[in-house]
Amino acid sequence: MSVFKDHKISLKHILEFIPKALLSHLSATTKVDYYSKVLHGEKMFYLLLFCILDNEKLSQRTLEDTFNSSGFKALFGLGEEERIRRSSISERLSKIDPHYFKEIYAHMYERFSELYERTEIEKYNLIRVDSTTVSQAASRLKEGMSNNSGKKLLKFSFSFDGILPSGVEVFNEQRYSSEDLALPQVILKQMKKEEHHGNIYVMDRGLQSAKTMMNFDDNSVKFIVRLKENRKFEEKESFLTAQSIIKWDEWILMKDSRVQIFARSPIENRDGKSCKVDNEFRLVVIKNEKTGKEFWFLSNEFELSAKEISEYYRKRWDIEVFFRFLKQELNLTHLVSLNKNGIEVMVYMTMIASMLLLIYKKANNLGYKTAKRRIAMELRDMITAVLIIFAGGNPDKVFKT
Repeated sequence: MSVFKDHKISLKHILEFIPKALLSHLSATTKVDYYSKVLHGEKMFYLLLFCILDNEKLSQRTLEDTFNSSGFKALFGLGEEERIRRSSISERLSKIDPHYFKEIYAHMYERFSELYERTEIEKYNLIRVDSTTVSQAASRLKEGMSNNSGKKLLKFSFSFDGILPSGVEVFNEQRYSSEDLALPQVILKQMKKEEHHGNIYVMDRGLQSAKTMMNFDDNSVKFIVRLKENRKFEEKESFLTAQSIIKWDEWILMKDSRVQIFARSPIENRDGKSCKVDNEFRLVVIKNEKTGKEFWFLSNEFELSAKEISEYYRKRWDIEVFFRFLKQELNLTHLVSLNKNGIEVMVYMTMIASMLLLIYKKANNLGYKTAKRRIAMELRDMITAVLIIFAGGNPDKVFKT
């Protein structure tokens, strides 16, 4: 049922990708309901999903009011006598097993990934990797990274395949303020899930560690990273000839070489001096003819052209658009729970909601805001239809096809 006749897929169709059998199975395997009398894992899942999709700004009070409403109970088959308080939601978020939601997210990503062909690149699947931070007053968020403004930070590090979020990690320890530590966690965990992957991981200048790049190369992790300009290196071989001038659009290729880079800090088992790493990488330097600005890219991929490497890096911008979508449309920056357990639950639920929205958006050729608004409208129509049936009426007379 959908009032939008030009849509190729409705919210009801998308929700069918979340089989109730999976929720029941995970409830048993994760023991998510071990101490719960009312807020079982399945009910929490639907409550959080409904509220994320149907509200501009989520709060524990919103969750309480929604659960206690007749419309929500009718839609998800809850008893009218079931009621909860905000304090119960707060406590449940702080203790409920986040792996339950992580497993649902992983299953949905696998199912949704089968809906589209990865034809963006003929040979590789580009995975954009980056982080965003959320700040709260230090008095409210006990566990977090300190900064100089009297607030504490949480870091959310994502991988994004261009259509769907393919991974997420939540960091609250100070050492993970460095992208050299945070981003490899996301990448290596994704590698374990995709044993025979053909991915290239694309990153911005936050990651600069020579040791990390060596580890990537040693583990056959293909990457493209924007290097800081004037990074110290030793050229081993140039792929350019003196006569060759390679240009495209407003760009001119300044360097395309096989190089060894120097570590910014001593590497283990070395003499403590700045030194070259053993691995050889590809250094591509391009320059904008209008502005004179240079971009340095380091990669361990030698089969691509220099133009392809630079264009693949440009696709990294997709994850910035995704961050803006999460913050503006799904309120990622507003923390419903203030402890790490609850925050992880909400992040996974936000990822699940984002996948529903992104598939709905892509299938129906909509913008982000329109997709969010229409999903909320379809949710309300679904509730209306159920209430009409409960009242003995025929919803087809209201929602004419």
